[in-house]
Amino acid sequence: MIAILGAGSLGRLWAATLPAGQVAFVPRPGQAPAPVCYRFQPIDGESGSTIIPWLQPGQSPDLLLVTTKAGNTLEALKAALPSIAKQTPIVLFQNGLGSQQQVTETWPDRPVLAASTTEGANRPAPGLTVHAGRGTTWVGALNPAGDPSVEWVAQQLASSGLMVHPEHDILSRLWQKLVINAGINAFTAILDCPNGEILTQPFYLQWIAPLCEEISRLLPAAGQPQQPPENLRETIETVARKTAANTSSMRADVQAGRTTEIDFINGYLARLGHQHGIPAQVNQMLAEQVQQLN
Repeated sequence: MIAILGAGSLGRLWAATLPAGQVAFVPRPGQAPAPVCYRFQPIDGESGSTIIPWLQPGQSPDLLLVTTKAGNTLEALKAALPSIAKQTPIVLFQNGLGSQQQVTETWPDRPVLAASTTEGANRPAPGLTVHAGRGTTWVGALNPAGDPSVEWVAQQLASSGLMVHPEHDILSRLWQKLVINAGINAFTAILDCPNGEILTQPFYLQWIAPLCEEISRLLPAAGQPQQPPENLRETIETVARKTAANTSSMRADVQAGRTTEIDFINGYLARLGHQHGIPAQVNQMLAEQVQQLN
């Protein structure tokens, strides 16, 4: 049994694609026991009804996928883990960085892994989840206890039919995604536009170069290979062009009145800069502007 903590777009994507009868959502305390019913639209095909049960009391899963927002992860796990066996691998799907470290520090003896995914999913209407973009998922251990589970977890996730690979250096994957999110998401939220439109906006053109200079200086402080600012900008803008029509998760959160994950993206980079004495004013400015949108 694979349990999923977090019934948002990504959680529902995995729930709908993993083998039927082998997946359940983890209920929050006091949550109604009725199954989660929604329509799922794959990339190639018509939408159909999906019914996912809740994990029952006393039922301990073989694998736990955590697809909550980064800011909700620690508290959600504190509520869920007392009823889940200590040997059960935990796979974190959060954007940005910071929440993963909170989990490994809180439960150092549990097998904790992280996944970095480029799969796209959204909920354009109530009760409908759309697989909006085909991608790849990498999964790797965040602590020594998670190392023995990597290959097995990758095999379990691959049973969904999605592209999944084991990754020996998952932190580098998370950093690659963090850089891209830091250069796209905040701008789309502030400018209220799809990914591709930021590339011609004066606000983006004013700040993207100094932002990349900051990130270039921060990478070695985090133990990551330094990259020239122009390379970082090229990576960011390549992704923005490839996903030109997409609405970032941060823009969608602002539009829906939800708390964004800015504290774990540009906010994380600003805190890292403060910790190491490296100026990160652009990241701080972007974080503050997004926070003011909520």
